[in-house]
Amino acid sequence: MADRTSTTQIIETLEQYEDVVSWINDTLTPTEADDTSTPLAIDLADVEHQISQLLTTLDIAAEDTSTQLERIIDDVSRGIPRLAYDLHFMKDGASTLQNALLGVLQRSRDAVPKETSDALDNLHQLDAIKGRMEASREVLREAESWSTLEHEVTSLILEKSYAKAAERLSEASRSMVVFQNTPEYDPRRTLMVNLQNQLEAALSTALVSAINAQDSNACRDYFSIFSIIQRESEFRNYYYASRRSSLISLWQNNPLFDCDPQLTSIREGALQGFADFLPKFYATFVSLLNTERTSITDIFPDPSITLSQFISSTMMSLQPTFPHRLTSYSSHYGESTLVHLISALKATEEFANGVEKIMEKIKYASSPSSGAQRQNTSEKPQTHRRRSSRMSLSLRPTQHKSLPSAIGLSKAVAGPIESMEWDQELFQPFLDFQTDFASLERRFLEHSLLEIISSDTRDKVQASDRPRLFRERAVDIFGIAEGSMGRCKAFTYGYGAVGLVQALDGFFQSFIDMWTAEVQTESNNPSSVIKNSDSDYDLSDMDYSPEDWSDIQLSLHLLSSARNVFDRLSTFETKLRAYISQVAAHFRLALNDPSSFQIAATKGESQLLEQSALNSAELHALLIGVENDSNSRDSPFSSSLRLQPPAPAPSPHPLLVKTRKSLAAFAQTCQTSTTSTILSPLRNHLAGYASTPAWSSTADPNLGVSRNDLRVPTFSLSHTETVQRVAEGLLNLPRLFEVYADDDALAFSLETLPYVESEMLQSLSEQNHDIPSQQSRRRSSIYSKPSAIDAEVVSSAWLISLGHTFLEYLTSDILPAIPSLSVTGAAQLTSDLEYLSNIVRALNVEHGALEKWRTYVSMDLDEALKLLNDGGEPDPVLSRVAKIRGWR
Repeated sequence: MADRTSTTQIIETLEQYEDVVSWINDTLTPTEADDTSTPLAIDLADVEHQISQLLTTLDIAAEDTSTQLERIIDDVSRGIPRLAYDLHFMKDGASTLQNALLGVLQRSRDAVPKETSDALDNLHQLDAIKGRMEASREVLREAESWSTLEHEVTSLILEKSYAKAAERLSEASRSMVVFQNTPEYDPRRTLMVNLQNQLEAALSTALVSAINAQDSNACRDYFSIFSIIQRESEFRNYYYASRRSSLISLWQNNPLFDCDPQLTSIREGALQGFADFLPKFYATFVSLLNTERTSITDIFPDPSITLSQFISSTMMSLQPTFPHRLTSYSSHYGESTLVHLISALKATEEFANGVEKIMEKIKYASSPSSGAQRQNTSEKPQTHRRRSSRMSLSLRPTQHKSLPSAIGLSKAVAGPIESMEWDQELFQPFLDFQTDFASLERRFLEHSLLEIISSDTRDKVQASDRPRLFRERAVDIFGIAEGSMGRCKAFTYGYGAVGLVQALDGFFQSFIDMWTAEVQTESNNPSSVIKNSDSDYDLSDMDYSPEDWSDIQLSLHLLSSARNVFDRLSTFETKLRAYISQVAAHFRLALNDPSSFQIAATKGESQLLEQSALNSAELHALLIGVENDSNSRDSPFSSSLRLQPPAPAPSPHPLLVKTRKSLAAFAQTCQTSTTSTILSPLRNHLAGYASTPAWSSTADPNLGVSRNDLRVPTFSLSHTETVQRVAEGLLNLPRLFEVYADDDALAFSLETLPYVESEMLQSLSEQNHDIPSQQSRRRSSIYSKPSAIDAEVVSSAWLISLGHTFLEYLTSDILPAIPSLSVTGAAQLTSDLEYLSNIVRALNVEHGALEKWRTYVSMDLDEALKLLNDGGEPDPVLSRVAKIRGWR
């Protein structure tokens, strides 16, 4: 029986819910958690047990319902045949009753004599005439009163019987409807307005005196009189203007050196600044509101609305206006105006918080029982909110990805209309600046960057100290950027996150691009000599000058600095991503529970920001993207048991895209400078290679000449001395990288090396993993996280880049400059190119243009003409070879 009662109670609770999911969540929730502020942790076994019981209960209830439904169907089936008989019986009874009533009515008429009936009809007619005559008498009496209205009201005003005069005008006003749509309406309306003006003029002096004397009783009486004559708004204007006069004078009589363009020539210490004046002004304002709190409650029936209108009218009456002073204040400080605007906004928010406390006191003072009433009415919704925050069967892991859209935050900032008027008037002047946060933040950051640059210019740092200075300045700019998130939160409460990312990205990009341009300039100027003794000892046979060694070391130090900047950038981007995640979480809390969480300092400020251009689709996409990246890396089920190792978390999408590209360009500039310095001796060897006399020699390439002028057959030609020296230089390149093998700067941003691609690096890494290596290090690239890259892979990537760069210079600049090739010269060039091809293969370099030159130079005339005349577009290398060979 107890189970049957419990089942009935559970089914009855189902009727109280519109949503089945909410009923299931509340039914499965332990009752012990209802009286606590935080939900109890639900064990999965307990949940499964409760679900089993609930399913059993629902099955029993379904069976009972089915049985009752069958019983009802049977009763209805048995009752339908008798229903037709009952309806027929009722119809016969109704007809009989109708006939009986007609008979009774006829008999009653016959019982009354005709004289009595005529008398009753006359009485009815006389009563109607009497009612109409009384109504006409009232209308005539009202019309007659208008003839004496002006005299009566004027007399009452002279006698200072203002209440009676107001009552008389009120009665006349109610009778105006009699003259509606008649020629008498307009004259009487004019008379009414004139008399009301006379009464208002007579009351104004006494009213102002009562307001200044803070006589609440007199003011309340005057308010009643103004309400009777429908001049309530005029009374409020009198009251507001009188009570705010001291505050208006304080605003007008304090010149501010940073808000008045005419006072810019005055020394700043001689006048007060806006940042110092505004808190004092707000403190005086709060003191006035605390004074008015009691008076307004005694005088007006709606003190909250009245105080809100008083604040709004006071802010609108300021001269110069608050927006005008704020604009002048912003213009005065120029590039650094953002921090000054934040201080003004904070002062305004502190004032708004003080006003909200006063508003709360007014609500309790105006309705003493409202507090208990609100407590009683809010008890049930609060309990429901706690229940809804517990584990829900309808919650899915993907639901956290749906962030409120650009319009979805309106519910989070909804509030009473009376509390939205005054604070919107306060924060409206800041809205344009908040919308322009990206520009203000960028200007502030650029101003800070220019100050740092100016100090660098004055110091005139040597080129050898540039890497150190680059790292030091990176510390400075990231320190400046650390405050950007705080400024975004303080000024826009996260709505300016898109502008924040744009400003930071542009700021870092400007800094790195400046250094990239400086490195490009420095690479064209001679640097100071910094010789490395180890290099001189190990590579003394290489053709590098002390300046070359200095340039190589400088470029590597700059690459190392770039890697340091990249590490700082990654750390900063992590902080930026965490801040944006906090903004998204705050927005979600404000959407789900607007009564407990609000975005800005007040509801009015939150509504202004929510309705501004800052709440855009770009902001929505940014918050969604950062949340998705965060959730993919920090899964709530990361601590669960797994049957297999988890897959690596995907790398989040970079936020500062332009900065990463600029840093890659800087690294590429340093790599290009290093490559140019390393290859400079080899290029010097090729300075006169194109003009070698051997290219125009007419000796038979297949015969040698002995000392006795005997022609000795030869099987191949030796390569030239120039190619020999170039080959030795290329073979010495691996030794160069052995010296710098411990320098991690070489591994930074390998993808930006000339002629090196990501697929090539992947292939080199796979090949290197097949061969055990005794020395491996963790290295990083500009686009990815640090990964294990062996030193051999780094050396191979650099050697491939150097080989391709050198061969590109050879095939693009040197070989096309050969004026002509004889048969002997072609044979010699073929020998040189074959030798170079073998050398570069040892460096794991395959160069298609070099192979084309070697193939086409060694080609005979018939084969070349066949290729040239095949009807297609000839290869550019073949065309050039044909020209210098004289085939065309």
